[in-house]
Amino acid sequence: MKTGLTRQDLGKFRQMLLEKRAELLGDYESLQTDAQDHGAGALSHMPMHMADVGSDNYEHEFTLGLMESERRLVAEIDDALARIENGTYGVCLYTGEPIPRNRLEAQPWAKYCIEAARELERLGKI
Repeated sequence: MKTGLTRQDLGKFRQMLLEKRAELLGDYESLQTDAQDHGAGALSHMPMHMADVGSDNYEHEFTLGLMESERRLVAEIDDALARIENGTYGVCLYTGEPIPRNRLEAQPWAKYCIEAARELERLGKI
């Protein structure tokens, strides 16, 4: 499938993906440290008021949610890097058609064209 992407384009997208991946991994490590600190210090830093306990638990759950979201995005980036290596980057995995360049520039890990993503989302598959 011809995507219209040159070797130079692929190099640019690969670099964008690697930079985003490094950024996310740094964020993930920071969040993981925060989550571990919460668990380790829970008894020694026990808030005195029940509202503080609720706020503390909410922040911990929020941090864990962010970690999961970032973990999933790193996996999508890894998949996109694999598609660059195997020559399928820039091809919609649903339609087999090229993904428009502007979509890839906005979301370089995109695996579906906009129309396919909307359809799959409507069907509850993503």
